[in-house]
Amino acid sequence: MLRPERAALQNPALTRLGYGAANVGNLFRELSDDQAWAILDAAWESGIRYFDTAPHYGLGLSEQRLGAFLRTKPRDEFVISTKAGRLLRPNPDDDGGLDLAADFHVPTTLRREWDFSEAGVRASLEESQERLGLDRIDVLYLHDPERHDLDLALREAFPALEQLRAEGAVDAIGIGSMVSEALAAAVESADLDLIMIAGRYTLLEQPAADAVLPACHERGTGVVAASVFNSGLLAKDEPSRDDRYEYGRMPEPLWERLQSILAVCRAHDVPLPAAAVQFPLRDASVRSVVVGGSRPEQLRRNAELMAVDIPAALWDDLAAAGLIR
Repeated sequence: MLRPERAALQNPALTRLGYGAANVGNLFRELSDDQAWAILDAAWESGIRYFDTAPHYGLGLSEQRLGAFLRTKPRDEFVISTKAGRLLRPNPDDDGGLDLAADFHVPTTLRREWDFSEAGVRASLEESQERLGLDRIDVLYLHDPERHDLDLALREAFPALEQLRAEGAVDAIGIGSMVSEALAAAVESADLDLIMIAGRYTLLEQPAADAVLPACHERGTGVVAASVFNSGLLAKDEPSRDDRYEYGRMPEPLWERLQSILAVCRAHDVPLPAAAVQFPLRDASVRSVVVGGSRPEQLRRNAELMAVDIPAALWDDLAAAGLIR
């Protein structure tokens, strides 16, 4: 039987489409407060009621901007998640530059410090709540634990998350990662409500289907699918061979796979981005698809894509061709 809080997060409170707020933390380019507000307003007006952020995003700027916006909305009408694992502390090496090594256009007055201890996880939650200015945070993920020490996370951080949930400090806990092995290990070792799969369960690639999703089915763990456009590649009706994939050029076999997917979409007159944003929801464990966006029109477009009527025959043809699981 599911715990009450886990069952609660399986209802429409987690909207099918969520917004990942890295962009309002000045990811890739600087945004003014007004520009960030317009993006969040477009997300809200498009029906999005699930918002995800993290201290990592813009060294706290994403949390600050998202919190300022959500404080103008009824608290019971949205779900918010943030992340633990990296604490923000004064940067003694600040040289007046920007956090471009992490792709955020923000001053380096703060730095990230890994901390998977119980005290560190609690401090992360408290500090995030202060930046957000909200009375509660619904979901707390451990962020990219494999980038620091996954074994330490399994021994210390996840039990700390479980204790916070038991105390009622958060409603649900999980992990956010783009590494399938870390996601599977966390689901199998900890009592998690949700996991955020970043880029590993998309129309183009589904490595999470090997071990992660089966573990979620067995444990009753919900899934939030993020980075479903594979670095923006699937967000275009007509991708280019020179488009960025992950952190570099797309491997030739993957480009050929994309062309095969695109041919099936064309045959059914379905835009590639619509198939990409809706694909993860075909798995029963997936509760929401979280997308980013640095312009209001992108949020409105994503909402339109989620509403496109996709014939079952498209999925059947993709599966028959071995392009999806």
